[in-house]
Amino acid sequence: MNAAYRAFLRGLTDSVSIAVGYVPVAISFGLTAIHADITPMMAIVISLLVYAGASQFILVSLVASGSAPLSIVGIVLLMNLRHFFYGPALLSKFGGVPRRYPMIALAAGLTDEVFAASISKMQRQPERDREPWYLGVQLGAYASWVGGTAAGAYFGQDWLRHSPILSQSLGFVLPALFLALLLEIRQVVAVNVLVFAGLATLGALFFMPAYGAIMTGMAAGALAGARR
Repeated sequence: MNAAYRAFLRGLTDSVSIAVGYVPVAISFGLTAIHADITPMMAIVISLLVYAGASQFILVSLVASGSAPLSIVGIVLLMNLRHFFYGPALLSKFGGVPRRYPMIALAAGLTDEVFAASISKMQRQPERDREPWYLGVQLGAYASWVGGTAAGAYFGQDWLRHSPILSQSLGFVLPALFLALLLEIRQVVAVNVLVFAGLATLGALFFMPAYGAIMTGMAAGALAGARR
C-alpha cells in the first residue's frame, strides 16, 4: 500500500465526524424534497450535482413556490459565494509540493464542514500526503451526503412514522455540527476574529436574509483577521 493510498484512507477516516452530522441532515433534505413533490431520483441528482447543504433546502423551497429560474440560480449562487474565500485559504495549506490532482478535483467537494475540518487537521499531515488525505475527507463527506439523501427520499417517511423522536431531533443536527466544527477551528483562529464574525452575522440576521448575513459575517471576520 503506497503512501498516497494510506493518506487517502486516513482522510476517509477523518471524514467520519462530518458524515455523522451530514447523514441526518441529508435524510431531512430527502424528506423535504419528497414533500415538495420532487421525485426521489431527482432529489439524489440535486445532491449529486448541487451538493450545497442548506442551499439545497432553499432551492427546493424556491422550486416548490414557483420562483423564476433565474432568481433561483441567483439566490443559490449568492448563498455559496463564501466558497470563493475558502479555496485560496485552503490552498495555502497544501504546502510547496507540486500539485498531483486537477484543481477541479480539489474544489468540487469543498463545503463548510470540509473546510473547517481541513483547516484544523491538514497541517498534521506530511506535505506530500495532504492532497490525497484531503480527497479522502471530501469523498467521505460527499458519499454520506448523497447516501443520506437517498435514504431520506426512499425510506425517511417510514422511519419518521415509527420514531417521533427522530422527527423532532433532525432540526438540531446541523447547528450541532457547526458548533462542533467551530470548537475545532478555535485552535487555529484567533478568538476575536470568531467573536467579531459571529456578532456581525447575528446583527445582520435582523435585517438581511440568511445568505446576506453569512456574507456579512465573513467580511467582518476577514476584516478582523487582517487587522491583527
